[in-house]
Amino acid sequence: MDTSSNFFTSPIRLENERARLTPLAMTDIDALEKIAFEPSIWALGMNHLQERADLYDYIASALEDKKQEAAYPFLITDKRNGQVAGSTRFGNISIANKRLEIGWTWIHPQFQGTGLNRACKYLLLEYVFDTLLFNRVEIKTDVLNHQSRKAILKMGATQEGIFRKHQVTAGGRIRDSIYFSILNDEWPDIRARIFGLK
Repeated sequence: MDTSSNFFTSPIRLENERARLTPLAMTDIDALEKIAFEPSIWALGMNHLQERADLYDYIASALEDKKQEAAYPFLITDKRNGQVAGSTRFGNISIANKRLEIGWTWIHPQFQGTGLNRACKYLLLEYVFDTLLFNRVEIKTDVLNHQSRKAILKMGATQEGIFRKHQVTAGGRIRDSIYFSILNDEWPDIRARIFGLK
C-alpha cells in the first residue's frame, strides 16, 4: 500500500466478527447523539460533550484533522446488535516516520467491558502493522485514568513515561499524560499471546 498517497483519500473500513470501524462522517451525528452525552464518558477525557452543538464541533474538528492529514477518525459499530457504540481514531500520524497514535476512543458504558473495545484495538493494530507496515503505535491516557491504563497494559503495550502538565482539558484541569507504545517487532507475539491469533 502506498501510504503517502492513499491513507487519507481511500476509505478505511475494518471489520471482524465483533466490531465494524468505518470512516467518521458528519452524517453520523444522529446516531452518535443517542449515546454521546453520558457524563461518565467524558469524566477523564479532554472533551466534555453535553449537547448536539458540542458533538457537531467534535466531529467537525476530527474531520478537519483528517483533512490536514493529522488524523483518521472512525465510527464504532457493535456487530452483535448493529448499534453505534462510539468513536476512535488514528492520530498524530507521521507517515515519514512510520508511526501513529491510537486513541480519542470513547464507547458508551453499555458497551464497556463487553470485548468491543478489545476487538476494535485488534483491528486498528492489525491495520497499522500488517497493512501500513508502520514501526510504532503510541497510546496515551490521563494519568488518573487507572481503568484505561490497566486496559492498555493488558493489550501488551509498554509503558514509556509520564508527560507532566501535558494537556488542558475542556474543564480547565491540567492533565498529566502517560504514554505507552507497541512496536512492529513486538506485534507478532502480542497478536498470538494477547489476542490469540497468528
